[in-house]
Amino acid sequence: MAIRNFLSVLILSTCLPAAIFAQEVSLDVAGDDETLQTRLETASLGLALEEDGATSPQDYIAAARADYRRLLTGLYSAGYYGGTISILVDGIEASRLDPLVRRTSVGRVEMRVIPGPQFTFGRAEIAPLPPGTQLPEVFGTGQTAGSDAITQAAAAGIDGWRNDGRPLARVAAEQITARHADSALDVAVTLAPGPRLTFGTITVDGNEAVRTDRILAIAGLRAETYDPAEIATAEANLRRTGAFASATVIEADAAVDGTLPLTLSVVEQPARRIGAGIEFSTVSGLTLSGFWLHRNLLGGAERLRIDAEVTGLSGGTGGIDYSLGAAFLRPATFRSDTDFYANASIAQLDEPNFFERDVSAEAGIIRRIGEDVELQFGLGLAAGEVEDDLGERSYSLIYLPLEGTIDRRNDPFNPTSGYFANLSIAPFAGFDDTDSGARIVGDGRIYRSFGEDDRVTLAFRSQIGSILGADADAVPASYLFFSGGGGTVRGQPFQSLAVDLGGGNETGGTSFFGAQLEARVNVTDTIGVVGFYDTGFVGTDDLPFENGEWHAGAGLGLRYNTGIGPIRLDVATPTTGDKAGERIEVYIGIGQAF
Repeated sequence: MAIRNFLSVLILSTCLPAAIFAQEVSLDVAGDDETLQTRLETASLGLALEEDGATSPQDYIAAARADYRRLLTGLYSAGYYGGTISILVDGIEASRLDPLVRRTSVGRVEMRVIPGPQFTFGRAEIAPLPPGTQLPEVFGTGQTAGSDAITQAAAAGIDGWRNDGRPLARVAAEQITARHADSALDVAVTLAPGPRLTFGTITVDGNEAVRTDRILAIAGLRAETYDPAEIATAEANLRRTGAFASATVIEADAAVDGTLPLTLSVVEQPARRIGAGIEFSTVSGLTLSGFWLHRNLLGGAERLRIDAEVTGLSGGTGGIDYSLGAAFLRPATFRSDTDFYANASIAQLDEPNFFERDVSAEAGIIRRIGEDVELQFGLGLAAGEVEDDLGERSYSLIYLPLEGTIDRRNDPFNPTSGYFANLSIAPFAGFDDTDSGARIVGDGRIYRSFGEDDRVTLAFRSQIGSILGADADAVPASYLFFSGGGGTVRGQPFQSLAVDLGGGNETGGTSFFGAQLEARVNVTDTIGVVGFYDTGFVGTDDLPFENGEWHAGAGLGLRYNTGIGPIRLDVATPTTGDKAGERIEVYIGIGQAF
């Protein structure tokens, strides 16, 4: 019996600390403003401690004392300026507790808020303002007088003056009067624009391996009237090189002889990087890849990358493909928005419809126009040999790659709005038995979202391709067009649509058209489902839609959203041909299909 009593006491004493120190935190907001309730719950440190499972009594006392100001700030931000706040810790007002006196326990924290009436703006003025400045709509007579609206309006006014070349603009004075009888808030903010300045002395800080002169050239800041957009562009130019983990333009606090000194503060990335990858697909088999990267080859943020890849191991898309390539990029060549590139590669492609060995080299210029438009042009040489159902042949040609891209998607890996367009035109001149002509490839994508919280996204993609002025048997086989597989028509086997030469022989077409339509629905914040329909055309004319064949596929997909884009699982079946609805193709990857 004694032992049994001892065990009972031991078990009870083990459970006592959890019972004694268990805290309960509640927030009661009078009225029915659910938005305000959520705002204050988010602001409360006490509720955050309870959610995190904290047990220290002193932490809860400190949080309760801090929550007076946090809850008051929350009331002001929602336009409530006559509210009352009471925070009781075990029945005692938290403001009366001595924070230096330690307590052994805290049982209950009760926060009670009476918001009072919600105020609207009476007088709402900010002056002076530069011409064309747009103040937020929430700041105006009759609007809810949230303190955030005042902050946003003042920031808009300062940004207006900064865009006018006055970087030292600031709030000089403010007069805020709460008229409780009228539940109105009168606000008058006075801005001090400061002088119009030009960019002054630019210094560089933090660089060790990348030369200062090259950092200045890449940033591209010029001694002209101050413009915050130029600063944003300079930071983007430096980050785009990949040589820097961070790049920030720091503005001086005061002018010097009508100029504003700047500091380019950078943190360099490790110069070298090596990586490898392994992928497996039931269609293409095993892929092994690796790369070596130097981010600062010559001390001016020049990038050299060497890639090697072997794909098609144990796959069903022909034989084994090999490729080895090197890519060099020198940023800020001629000007800050222009890069020089040079690429070289050797490859062996053992595809279902052809076998090709190719050697190519290309060099040119990449020109950026703003943040979303990129133009590329250059000069290239290619030579190789092909074996397909048209016979064996060699080719050699010189080509002029011309390419333009506009990317206005809100997220490249998981877009829900915006559009993307790319057009590539490559005129080529062949030698010996190789024809001359041009290869044109276009790719356009549109995204639109709707419904509650934009949970439904419609995505449409269209592709078009054409070989102009050249016959299929007098160009590289890799220039020709096929359809089928993850990049064109899901559900149809890889490169299954080609030009039928008769007798079981096939070759790629000289024209192509593809369209993909997806309906993407977010079931939760991390899980999404997709329905899709794909179609493709391959023909023998210069332009699509005549003297060719169509095929199509459809299916369902599952998406799991991660920080680097959704993990994609698509299951598709043909909707045309003898195997329509009978066979299944599975596709797995990272990022949306397009």
